[in-house]
Amino acid sequence: MWQMDEAILRIPNPYLRIPMSKYKPTVFEKVEITAAAAEGKSLARVDNRVIFVSNAVPGDVADIRITGKKKKFFEGTAIHFHTLSDKRTKPECKHFGLCGGCKWQHLDYQWQLHYKQQQVIDAFTRIGKIKFPEVMPILGSKEIYNYRNRLDFSFSDKKWLTIEEIQSGKDFDRKALGFHIPGTFDKVLDLEECRLQGELSERIRKFVREFTSDEDYPYFNIRDHHGMMRTLVIRTSSIGETMVIVQCFEERKEAREKLLNAIAEKFPEITSLMYVINPKGNDTFNDLEIHCFKGRDHIVESMDASTGAQRDALRFKVGPKSFYQTNSAQAFELYKVARDFAGLTGTENVYDLYTGTGTIALFVARQAKKVVGVEWIEAAIADAKENAKLNNIHNTEFFAADMKDIFDDDFISKHGRPDVIITDPPRVGMHEDVVRKLVSSGAKKIVYVSCNPASQARDLAILDSAYEVTKVQPVDMFPQTHHVENVVLLTKR
Repeated sequence: MWQMDEAILRIPNPYLRIPMSKYKPTVFEKVEITAAAAEGKSLARVDNRVIFVSNAVPGDVADIRITGKKKKFFEGTAIHFHTLSDKRTKPECKHFGLCGGCKWQHLDYQWQLHYKQQQVIDAFTRIGKIKFPEVMPILGSKEIYNYRNRLDFSFSDKKWLTIEEIQSGKDFDRKALGFHIPGTFDKVLDLEECRLQGELSERIRKFVREFTSDEDYPYFNIRDHHGMMRTLVIRTSSIGETMVIVQCFEERKEAREKLLNAIAEKFPEITSLMYVINPKGNDTFNDLEIHCFKGRDHIVESMDASTGAQRDALRFKVGPKSFYQTNSAQAFELYKVARDFAGLTGTENVYDLYTGTGTIALFVARQAKKVVGVEWIEAAIADAKENAKLNNIHNTEFFAADMKDIFDDDFISKHGRPDVIITDPPRVGMHEDVVRKLVSSGAKKIVYVSCNPASQARDLAILDSAYEVTKVQPVDMFPQTHHVENVVLLTKR
């Protein structure tokens, strides 16, 4: 069994920087961790009180310091391990325990899959309270590191300092390029490595961090809103194309052009080099003009949509504002499940609700008579229409509107009653009005794709009066995290 690294215990929490002489927390000794819980935490019980523990895995026996007390549960952190679980594995990233991006790196991947599948079962049982068939074995990811096609790094002049660095009394460079520390909005971990996107992304991030280390490139201060460098976005595609977006809070043309020219010269393989000036209070740039400094204003993603011996690859233009599933390989597996569940024969009228940029709609279009896609983001619908043209697909229609406002009897009357509805809503699930309309839609099948089994289970409880859950297929889109995607087939009763 591998030895516990002390760095694993450096989970940020409100008490790390409070001298122990001023704060005496409750500590429970030799507590067994019994299960995985929500948000990447684990679960333990002491005197019938549930404790959600932030840095342990099922099977560990540890002393737990209580960091928060609620009416029905405690929150805690393991501060000393007596026994390490056989479900553990050694985290590959040196930042594990500080960076909140991969909270399950210390849990063996097969056990990650086990607890993700259990998360679906628990949600359907406890929240939905519905009958459902045996859940099919979760589809794991072939790549469990370097699988993401997009990462957003933040610049900050408030680098996160560990308790050891603070106690050393030394002066540190407070610039940081990396990810926000969980539980803080102004502190950023200055990354030395990241195992999420791949070698080119690593080289670009490190180059930009070094090039902007001098005073000509002040990093953003999110509290006082000053500084130049704000975010660095790196997007890649499965066919080897790369987009880099440099976001600046303040426009300093000479410094900006010097940086962009240096990036272009160092990395000629970049397909699309872009920048945006964002003086707003938040990092979102969907409402701002994005400038193409060099190369194309988009990259191209490819996905094989064949259903048999004949190959049929789809191409998608991915712009700086486009949404695309962040795990390209697993998105293909997810869409195949949705298409298989739909069981299309070429005669069906299909509705694709929350269609985004139309990826699922286009993926199933050649097996359907017609596909109608609806999404509230106008830019996404523009991408969907463009991608339909790019792939020479003519049996799709796309509409931009709020789902609860457009999806009504008049819409169904105009576009035809759906035979199959595919819905892939955001994490919060569907508005209740939309769920009620699904019940009265008359569709023979509903394929419900969800990134949140809890909200999915809530919606399924409403649908249960008219539709029976006949298939359940979890898909792991995000290894090293607690997140799970889930596809459900509902058939009309």
